[in-house]
Amino acid sequence: MSSFNLTSATSLPPATRALTALLIGLSSLLFVLRLSLQQRDLKHIFGASNDENLAFPWLVLVPGSALWYPWTIITNSFVETNFIEFIVSLSTLPLAGRYLERVWGQLEFLKFVAVVLVASNVIAIAVNIIESYVLGDKALFMYGMSYHGLMALQVAFLVAFTQLIPEHQVQLFGGLAKIRVKSLPMLYVTVSNIACIAGYQSPYILIQFGWLVSWFYLRFIKLNEGGEFRGDRSETFAFASWFPPFLQKYVAKLSSFLFGLAVRFRLLRPWTDLESGSGGAGAYANVPGGARAEAERRRAMALKALDQRMATSTPKPTIPGTAGPATSPTSVSGPSAGTGDISLGESSKE
Repeated sequence: MSSFNLTSATSLPPATRALTALLIGLSSLLFVLRLSLQQRDLKHIFGASNDENLAFPWLVLVPGSALWYPWTIITNSFVETNFIEFIVSLSTLPLAGRYLERVWGQLEFLKFVAVVLVASNVIAIAVNIIESYVLGDKALFMYGMSYHGLMALQVAFLVAFTQLIPEHQVQLFGGLAKIRVKSLPMLYVTVSNIACIAGYQSPYILIQFGWLVSWFYLRFIKLNEGGEFRGDRSETFAFASWFPPFLQKYVAKLSSFLFGLAVRFRLLRPWTDLESGSGGAGAYANVPGGARAEAERRRAMALKALDQRMATSTPKPTIPGTAGPATSPTSVSGPSAGTGDISLGESSKE
């Protein structure tokens, strides 16, 4: 896994560099503030609660205090409360952000980050409000939990990579195990499910919300290259594709039914309004050539967009005595190489 150092920080695109600096700054601030706390103070304020982050509702997201500190709906995500989570976020944010910002552009990347973080935290607040009324424990669900960290954004990055490079492989444990990129989001969601069942709703439930929000945004809202239409209507990115094969046909029927309802109540626009030549409302068009062909098409589009952005952002050196620019010694490999292997946290196509 690549290490994050000063050299790599200066090579990051502007938005990714700013978000990484925000992560370091806010996480460090929480660490310094916690040094001033004593255990007896926490017991006096929170009773039996051992979540010392609740002492800083203006820094982390406490559902009952969000109305008074609305900025925490987004800034809480850049506050990691333990060293391991901080190292994981400090490794994944620059690497994933660098790739996606160069493929999508700075504005689209920031929009994606903002939508995922804000929507995930708002859903978390709504869930806690419902739990406080249904279960009758307002002290716990409104003031006894704190949400923080980049877990929602991390799974959102995996969803984005599933859309762009689904057939790439990630090497785990020095190459002892390999897993396709498209399998990583549900693996992370499974971790979230286990943690929530074990009683760790905060903050692990944010993984589930980040997965759903990022998929919905990329599926229905995000403008495609050229701004011709919104969303990704391919079968390989349908909601049913996240589930095991024996469940996919049932999930597909349910998702098509819900999509039809959303269109009927004008919550979503039908596919025929977004892309000419598509089928009826709620229909998911088949991709010519099957899922593998669609994966290769996306991979080629991502590489082309990345190559164009890198070419326009990096000045080409000129050779003395010549009128034109010199050919760059490095280039982004084309899609003809087939399905590649990438190390954990690194893209072989960058």
